[in-house]
Amino acid sequence: MPTFKTNEMKRFLLSIAMAASVLWATAQETILPAPKQTEPFVLTHATVHVGNGKVIENANVQIANGKIVEITTGDVAYNDIKVINCKGKHIYPGLILSISNLGLLEVPSVRATRDETEIGDLNPNVRSIVAYNTDSKVQRTLLANGILFANIVPAGSLMMGSSSVVQLDAWNWEDAAYKVDGGIHLNMPSLVNRPVTGFFGREGSALENDALKRNLAQIEACKDFLRQAKAYHAEVKHENINLKFEAVKGLLEGKQTLFVHCDIVKEMLLAVDFAKEFGCKVVIVGGIESYRIAPLLKEHNIAVILGQSHSLPTTPDDDVDLPYKTAALLQKAGVLVAINDDDGNSRFRNLPFNAGTAAAYGLTKEEALATVTLNAAKILGIDATTGSVEVGKDANILVSEGDILDMRTNKINQAFIQGRNISLDNKQKQLYQRYNQKYGLPNVGM
Repeated sequence: MPTFKTNEMKRFLLSIAMAASVLWATAQETILPAPKQTEPFVLTHATVHVGNGKVIENANVQIANGKIVEITTGDVAYNDIKVINCKGKHIYPGLILSISNLGLLEVPSVRATRDETEIGDLNPNVRSIVAYNTDSKVQRTLLANGILFANIVPAGSLMMGSSSVVQLDAWNWEDAAYKVDGGIHLNMPSLVNRPVTGFFGREGSALENDALKRNLAQIEACKDFLRQAKAYHAEVKHENINLKFEAVKGLLEGKQTLFVHCDIVKEMLLAVDFAKEFGCKVVIVGGIESYRIAPLLKEHNIAVILGQSHSLPTTPDDDVDLPYKTAALLQKAGVLVAINDDDGNSRFRNLPFNAGTAAAYGLTKEEALATVTLNAAKILGIDATTGSVEVGKDANILVSEGDILDMRTNKINQAFIQGRNISLDNKQKQLYQRYNQKYGLPNVGM
């Protein structure tokens, strides 16, 4: 084993780091964001899935200046305009990932690529948008599956900060921003008494009760913070500016949404209390047991963003397919529901297939599509500009050869963000082609 002096070791490690960075840089794909739309065009003879439950057969969608300007049906003559024949294909709204740490976390095991969490319990002033990394290699893999938008959410122990909606084809976070600081996120402390075990087995309920008391105290501390913020904003003039109080002004004025991350009924009832006391719009994130109190959620106009549906139920008494049909149970009760994908292994790309599973367990195909398009847009407050294929909205649309919710037929040929024809290439596709060619393997079509 060679012996290194301190300076020699530093130079040795620096040379390794520089070599690794060069290899990393040369291994990246060169895919540039699409330029702004300059000329109008029309997509003709397609089946348009509007996103609001309607389907238009043999439709023509005309796009100009990044907007959908006309939707017609049948054979229409277009002069002096580019025509893209989509006969036999399907047009969908761009899919929306409702909750994600995309662009904040690249490689979980590498600390330098993690920028999702801030120290402390009450961090409403943390803004995810300024930490969003448009150079992440994950975005391109999502675009290929039809996901054009994501709501970027910071992590934390209690009040985590504000989220922003971004479009996934951008040079920097300023270009990516679609709706900035639209919601404040609260990570509800657990109200489940979990067995505490030690070296000699279970240690009794004292520690469990202490944990529960501590979590209830955290919730009360959060309420006290919002009460103080409310009093702060009632002042005509402030002696000192409080940045944390300033960060929740929009929440207290009803301009922002409070996203409460919780799963069980007890925790969701506390979320309802937040809505009652502070008069803010509340959305449940996760909501595993939300179907149990669906009428109450409907009464208070509280929407639900369901988490990973490809999972087992939480208790042995639940139906094994309960996670698949929860969306349908909420829909039937009149609750506005969106479906999400928070799988850290597949990195969110299976969002359309989660919705497809819901379509097999109680929702219609078009209702399932709405859970990842228009419903998600309504919850995030961007439905005026996206979420459906309608005249006047941004041209955020997809062209697919088959059913976008079916992994067997989901093959997206083109995607447009505000009329820009974006590249669907990514590092994974390039590696697939590289090794197909190297080993002379058949190309099964990517």
